[in-house]
This record gives sequence, structure tokens and C-alpha cells, in this order.
Amino acid sequence: MNGLFALGSNGSGQLGMGHKEDVSVPKRVEFVGEIPDDEVAQIAAGGNHTIIITETGKAYWSGDPSSGACGIVQDNEDADTSKFRELILSTSKPLGAVTHIACTWDSSVLVLLDENDRATQVYTFGVADVGAASTTSESSTLRTPTLLSEFPPPGTEVRSLAAGFRHVIVLLDNGDVYGWGNGRKGQLGELTHTADAKGVLRHPQKINGIPFKVSEAVCCQYTTCFISEPGDGRIIVLGADKWGLKSTAPVETPNWNMIGASWGSIYILQRNGQLIAWGRDDHGQLPPLLLPELENIATGSEHVVALTKDGDVISWGWGEHGNCGPQTEKYGDVKGRWNVLASLKNLPEGSKITAIGAGCATTWINITTEGVYL
Repeated sequence: MNGLFALGSNGSGQLGMGHKEDVSVPKRVEFVGEIPDDEVAQIAAGGNHTIIITETGKAYWSGDPSSGACGIVQDNEDADTSKFRELILSTSKPLGAVTHIACTWDSSVLVLLDENDRATQVYTFGVADVGAASTTSESSTLRTPTLLSEFPPPGTEVRSLAAGFRHVIVLLDNGDVYGWGNGRKGQLGELTHTADAKGVLRHPQKINGIPFKVSEAVCCQYTTCFISEPGDGRIIVLGADKWGLKSTAPVETPNWNMIGASWGSIYILQRNGQLIAWGRDDHGQLPPLLLPELENIATGSEHVVALTKDGDVISWGWGEHGNCGPQTEKYGDVKGRWNVLASLKNLPEGSKITAIGAGCATTWINITTEGVYL
């Protein structure tokens, strides 16, 4: 048993299984053409599409390409969009390896290596007026992936990438932070005159006023959270304070190891394997009591997937599409407890769970067996 497995919402084929029915137990994804021969490293999901990146920087997509968020689709009329296929950014020139990926609801952002092996090539595609940076104010949908000009600034490269429902955040290696998309709630900081009447920025704008060097940024639906390097761990939250995302945020969490965000909650995994969180909890999104020590977390729109130090993949939160497993309460909740979705105890000897992911009611688990990938 090895490969990329998924469960959850699948109405547009975004799980990549060859059909469009929701799934509540992990099933292996399928590919059009050759199966990738290296390990899945990153998984990003929009409202109805998914993009995965392998260790060598190859990108694949599945789901609904109608927004333009899946890159160039050459055979759209006959395409089986319910299986993963190679993502095409350009048909005219070779491109470097993909290093970072993030998706808004209906746009995607990829960062590629340039000729000097630096992460400076930022491509955007999808619905431009709410997420994908645009080179022209007239264009509402970027059917062809567009390389951002004059970004990042000379001498810098992209360190990390994050996206909310309609906004994108880019952290550079010098600690500067830029954003674009919908900033009406303040999630992009103080807007300049370049924003339109709806508070939308179509080009990257530097976010000023953060009183520390940012180590990581994560995005909720209309909120952005920044944290300084481990050992310091100062926190600042910009944007909407719905669910107390700003007003109940801790001032600092020095011993942090990972940070993630759903649409209405923020999660910090500490070095001791304990998870702290704040925000929305009406469907059990916040961590249940007595969680085991965690190794890794992935945060979806309204649910969390975690890998325990004992090798279990567990999930809790809003699982109405099966994304938290088949055992749910009213409204699809997994509240005050968790489901075990996969466990090393039930896998062949030598198996490893190398990656987990969570999207818009979708869950992802990558399993390798004795060095065999996908």
C-alpha cells in the first residue's frame, strides 16, 4: 500500500480518483499518463481544484479548470479532469522546478526556480480580480499563467507562500512580506491608492508595520497571521476579528514548530508535540482534549489533519463531505474527539507516512513503502 490517498469533497473531481463522488475513506488517486516516480512534497487546494508538487518540483492538477486555476488545459473538451495530470504553465519555453504552491478559492500561485536556482519566478492564474495577481486591470480571468514582472524585488527570493479565500501572502528571504488580492477586511494591511474601490490589490504590495522579522505567515478566510522565528514567537494578526482571531490571539508562542490556519481558526504546533489554537469551534474545529503528541499538522477550510508521533493520521472538525472519515455526528461534525484515518500499525513493515494535506473539505495522505513512491 503506497501512493497518494485522498478523501472528502469530490464534486468536481478534485480528489483525482476518476469519478466525482465524495469519499469518506482514503482511496488512492489516479493519474493521466505516467505516474510520478518521486514523492509528493506539497498539496494545495482551492474550492474545486487541487495541485500537488513532487520532491523534484513537478506539478499536477485535478478538478475544475474552468476558472483558469489549473494552468493551460490543451484538450479541455475531452479532458478527464477527475484524474491528476501534469500542470502546464507554458507551451513555448522550458521552466524550472516548482518550489511553492498556494491556492485561493479559484486561483493558483506557483513559484519556480530561475536559471540561478533561486525561487524568483512567480506565476499566477485563475480569477484575477479576487486572488490571482494580474498584469492588466481589465482581465478578470487569467486563462494563461502569467509571470509577475518586477517581483520579487532584485536580490530577493520567495521563502514561503500562503493563501486565504481571496488573498495571497508572499514571504521573502529578507523577511519582507507582500500581499495581493482582496484586502477589504485589512488582511493585507493598510491599503494604498493602488487598491480598487472594493479593496482589491491586483499587484503585490509590501505589508508594512509588522514589528518583527516574519518567519512564517498563514491565511484564514479574511485574516492573516504572522509569527516571528522560533525562540521569539511574537504574533500579529491582521484582518477580520470574527471568531476572535485577533482579540484572542496569544501575544507570543516562543516554542512553536509549525503554524497553520483554517478559514476561521489558527493552530500552532509546539516543539513538545502539543497543539494550541483559537478561533471558530462550532463544528469542533479546535483541538479536542487529550490529543496525543503530534508530529505534523495540515489545516483545511474547516478541519484539521494531523500525524501523531506514533504514526496515526487523525482528523477532526467539520467533516460533512467525508473529509474527517465516515464516523461523524450531526451536520458531519467530528467534535470533541478525532477519527483515525490511517495508521502505520496497519501498514506493511517499512512504510512511512511522508506527507499529509488538507483543503476545502479534502484530506490527503502520502504513503511510501520501502522507498517506493506513488
